[in-house]
Amino acid sequence: MTPTRIIIDTDPGQDDAVAILLALASPKDLTVEAILTVGGNSGIANTTRNAAAILELAGRTDIPLHSGCDLPLARPPVRAEHVHGESGLDGADLPRPTKQADSPHAVEFLIETLRHEPEGSLTIVTLGPMTNLATALQKAPDIAPRIHRVVSMIGACFEGGNITPNAEFNAYVDPEAAAIVLGSGVPLVILPLDVTHQVLTTPSRLGRIRALGNAAGRCVGGMLGFSERFDLEKYGWAGAPLHDPCTIMWLLRPDLFQGRLVNVEVETQSALSSGQTVVDYWSVTGRPANALYLRDVDSDGFYQVLTERLARLP
Repeated sequence: MTPTRIIIDTDPGQDDAVAILLALASPKDLTVEAILTVGGNSGIANTTRNAAAILELAGRTDIPLHSGCDLPLARPPVRAEHVHGESGLDGADLPRPTKQADSPHAVEFLIETLRHEPEGSLTIVTLGPMTNLATALQKAPDIAPRIHRVVSMIGACFEGGNITPNAEFNAYVDPEAAAIVLGSGVPLVILPLDVTHQVLTTPSRLGRIRALGNAAGRCVGGMLGFSERFDLEKYGWAGAPLHDPCTIMWLLRPDLFQGRLVNVEVETQSALSSGQTVVDYWSVTGRPANALYLRDVDSDGFYQVLTERLARLP
């Protein structure tokens, strides 16, 4: 089977780091063509440095790294250092990165790459706010039909929000960008909080990752042990949600997930519900479906695959 070619657009973030590592540990299934960074969990300087450190940890500094948009399209930035730490990726002794961001800017890289690659050959995986992709679609609407699909960790329906009562963080930070992508006509796969809240980093699951004995296992154990403290206190669950790796896991093992094609739009105007993803899960509006919206996941199967793949890394 030919590996799926992906570009990862990310704002690392501990869970972003695990998603990137999972992708890099799966070369028979996925070819990571580039990593793009965006401001989100932390500012662009931090997210770019963190992405470089993850590539260093995995021994994959050959992968292009392009720094992108720091600020949302139309509103002040919202960060999440209260969850991820001052660096945006606290909790692990990551290598000091030697890799620097490549030229051009992430938006220009997306436009140039999509225009020169065969139509439908690239999948975009967004793990943070959709600012880079939305900006590229605004500047070059001709690239939309060239994208095979966009796989995104964004939004929620049945689980409410994690930054406001109604909104998931990635959608809330830049809802205007999310609205552009959701309305672009590009095939979409959405991994929302409804799924990620089922994939909990319980002590036994983290223990198996820490026990792998490699640098990646130690770093993932340390990172998730740091970031989970916030969600453990907030939710009182047996473990913390592991959000972004769900995108990569869907690409690897779609059989672990269940959902349906629905219409998803994002609120950009309301002061109370800005960034809320309005999911027509029961088809009551008549609006055309624009996304495969995942709702359920086999969490034990998820962690079995994740642990096995992380064991392959340095």
